[in-house]
Amino acid sequence: MKLLSEQRSEQEISREKDANILKPNMGMHERLQYIGREFVDICHYIILFLISIVVVWTAGKEFFIIFQKGSADLKDILLLFIYLELLAMIGIYFKTHRLPVQFLIFIAITALSRHLVVDVQAVSDNFHLWLLATISFAIMVLSASIVILTWTAKMFGRPEDYLDDHQVPSTEHHLPSVDSK
Repeated sequence: MKLLSEQRSEQEISREKDANILKPNMGMHERLQYIGREFVDICHYIILFLISIVVVWTAGKEFFIIFQKGSADLKDILLLFIYLELLAMIGIYFKTHRLPVQFLIFIAITALSRHLVVDVQAVSDNFHLWLLATISFAIMVLSASIVILTWTAKMFGRPEDYLDDHQVPSTEHHLPSVDSK
């Protein structure tokens, strides 16, 4: 398992890919795989840039509304935290080329907390207790999933730690050996 500091830089990987694609002995299948990987990477970047623009634009609109009101409510602040977490998740993808599932869970917890604090007050009294219990249970399950994901990543590593530049790992490398500790 490679540590982040041991991984090759993106420029080195890119230069190696470019050198490999120009080799005359490279088959058609390998060239098509290369083109497919590059196409998927370009699509990822375009979509992430568009999502980033939409998130920044929406957060800007929210700031404008807050400035017009002259004060920020708790629901406004929690909504801005959701935007911040979305941008952080996108930033992490650009730095590490990994989309952390934990950030999506953090966003879901923040959204449920916002709903619990802000919107549940407007619900009728008959439905109020069940809604509170359901949202609280969902937050608890999501929190437990973060603990489980973090624990399993520390114990067994992440699946992408065993991938070496889009290569499919063999089954013998999925779990670290007991002797390596």
